Amino acid sequence: MVSIEVWNPNGKYRVVSTKPMPGTRWINLLVQQDCRVEICTEKKTILSVEDIIALIGNKCDGVIGQLTEDWGEELFSALSRAGGKAFSNMAVGYNNVDVNAANKYAVAVGNTPGVLTETTAELAASLSLAAARRIVEANEFMRAGLYDGWLPHLFVGNLLKGQTVGVIGAGRIGSAYARMMVEGFKMNLIYFDLYQATRLEKFVSAYAEFLKANGEEPVTWKRAASMDEVLQEADLISLHPVLDKTTYYLVNKETLSKMKKEAILINCSRGPVVDEVALVEHLRQNPMFRVGLDVFEDEPYMKPGLAELKNAIVVPHIASASKWTREGMATLAALNVLGKIKGYPVWFDANKMEPFLNENAPPPAASPSIVNAKALGLPVSKL
Repeated sequence: MVSIEVWNPNGKYRVVSTKPMPGTRWINLLVQQDCRVEICTEKKTILSVEDIIALIGNKCDGVIGQLTEDWGEELFSALSRAGGKAFSNMAVGYNNVDVNAANKYAVAVGNTPGVLTETTAELAASLSLAAARRIVEANEFMRAGLYDGWLPHLFVGNLLKGQTVGVIGAGRIGSAYARMMVEGFKMNLIYFDLYQATRLEKFVSAYAEFLKANGEEPVTWKRAASMDEVLQEADLISLHPVLDKTTYYLVNKETLSKMKKEAILINCSRGPVVDEVALVEHLRQNPMFRVGLDVFEDEPYMKPGLAELKNAIVVPHIASASKWTREGMATLAALNVLGKIKGYPVWFDANKMEPFLNENAPPPAASPSIVNAKALGLPVSKL
């Protein structure tokens, strides 16, 4: 038996959430539409396939799950047998979902884009500053009672102003991060992406004009012809690519050797973009090279040696962990499931989530984002 908390016990549709999620708006939106909401309250961090099958039971209309769970053939067949037609990840990524299996059982798969951009970029910026100014090391030093007076050499770090920030992958999050670093710290930008980031380039050019008009040194931008160019020129590098065959171990022994000896590397994308064993070795050999990591190759584990290194800042996959974002993710996941249950169309633009997030108005009658809408032939809203 798995422990659960039940809202609106007499609701017509049964919706299960495998975890308690932030906020109550998502619960209220489901309850208002006649759903019985069951929230799993088990103390286990990650539920097994067996746990989730027990939760689904023999009648379930939809499930809200987490990216730590293995959603494949077994779970989609169990959900389908229980009459379920909808599943949503409370995440933008869905590496944990076998979409083909979902298609086979005609289960809609939802995700939660459009609410993580600024929050994730802000964490990448936070790690950049923490690494540049050695904040975590300094904090530990202070707490250990080692501070006995000001010294000229104590925790000397890097000034970001006038240095070059390198962004690998200038999509929504990469571009938002680049803007923060350029505008906030007057850094010059070099980026590498298969597509031209026109809006980002225009923004940096306009900011440069603004600085020039005020008698300040203008910032510059450059679109690199190769990733190597970014590695060689940037003082601070942030990784924002998608994870696929071409970006697996994008950062490895060879690419690390091309970076400046005192560079800073940030990863808030996906763990396997970095060869963590090679990174540990590089950090050991280059004490002035620093890294800020939010994701790991083999989560929740770190490769041996990483935890002991003073020049590494490690946080537990918290890039999306702002109150607004996490509550928004819960809302979108719930509305993905609700929309499918109610037979609503799919929202026309997964990047325009604002109408669903406005707490002062009822959300549109649509599923915000269904990744397999085309495969299932679901109608798209014309709103």
